[in-house]
Amino acid sequence: MSSPLMLSRRFAPLFWCQFFAAFNDNFLKTALVFLILFHTGAADAEALITLASAIFIAPYFFLSALGGELADRYDKARVAQWLKFAEIFVAALAVIGYALQSIQVLFVALAGFGVIAALFGPIKYGILPDHLARTELPAGNALVEGATFVASLLGTIVGGMAARNGGGPFAFAP
Repeated sequence: MSSPLMLSRRFAPLFWCQFFAAFNDNFLKTALVFLILFHTGAADAEALITLASAIFIAPYFFLSALGGELADRYDKARVAQWLKFAEIFVAALAVIGYALQSIQVLFVALAGFGVIAALFGPIKYGILPDHLARTELPAGNALVEGATFVASLLGTIVGGMAARNGGGPFAFAP
């Protein structure tokens, strides 16, 4: 059942959209943690790493209910499109911050990713019944949930690789 679902236009775009969003969130968070470790003193690093986690998680606490209201009140597909459009600008900011190795700019980008993720979470699950048959919902939910975990793991691994030895814009160059 998952093979046809993964190939369908009603599910695949949402699946890959949420997969790469989870990947990007964890990539940035992990890369930022490693950059903090390499570019600050040991005493500052612990506080900044805690701050990075708080900056990313706080929007979930404060904005998830708003995401649910947006999902109930407005067209979910349109809200998702707007959030993903905003994510392009946040990602560009993250690229600039990473290239400059600016922890401050990366903190702002991390907060932006946290806000978008908190608002998108309820929408990604709320939109599934609009696009899937009732019999496809368990498989769709399982695929989205499983992919979120895999993307989080991969983002964490690749984020660590990108920031190894202090990172820099050419971390993946040979």
